[in-house]
Amino acid sequence: MAVNLKDLPRHYYTLAEYFALERTGDARYEYWDGEIVCMSGGSEAHVRISGNVYFALRQQLRARPCEAFTSDLPIKTPLLPPYRYPDTSVACGKAVFEKIEGLAVLTNPTLIVEVLSPATESRDRQDKRAAYQALPTVMEYLLIAQDAPHITHFLRQSETWTRTDYGDRTAAVVLPSVECVLTLSDVYSGVEFG
Repeated sequence: MAVNLKDLPRHYYTLAEYFALERTGDARYEYWDGEIVCMSGGSEAHVRISGNVYFALRQQLRARPCEAFTSDLPIKTPLLPPYRYPDTSVACGKAVFEKIEGLAVLTNPTLIVEVLSPATESRDRQDKRAAYQALPTVMEYLLIAQDAPHITHFLRQSETWTRTDYGDRTAAVVLPSVECVLTLSDVYSGVEFG
């Protein structure tokens, strides 16, 4: 008789177990209310898109008081403790870090970028978005599709967030909080869609 995995009891990991894995593992993991999710790896498209975004932002920020970071830098998210690993982030002014279990965690991101994957899309659009938008320093949040040219741009305007979607490869996403522009052609450079 075959066993349905959904019928098996789920192991609830403690934060202590999570931190032990984070300290000893080579991969990056996120803690989701007792579940540990590996964030390392990804599709070829995901890797290219993340790299393209980081490179474009880094190039544009060279002479500005902002700094771009890769997915290796976690961001403190009090609504989803202890922290999350976005694909790219930018901090303006002096980047402020807090040590959490010996790990330097950014506390004042300005812009956060997530490249959507089938396994993470729901969390990126809902739980992570809410956690990131609750941070007072976050002014913009980008969700970038990897299966088609599409970027969703959330921009904080006073106490509200506006949403704009871009799907044309000739479009440009203006990022006022960091004074940068991401063109879809640059974001999707080297990415082929089936």
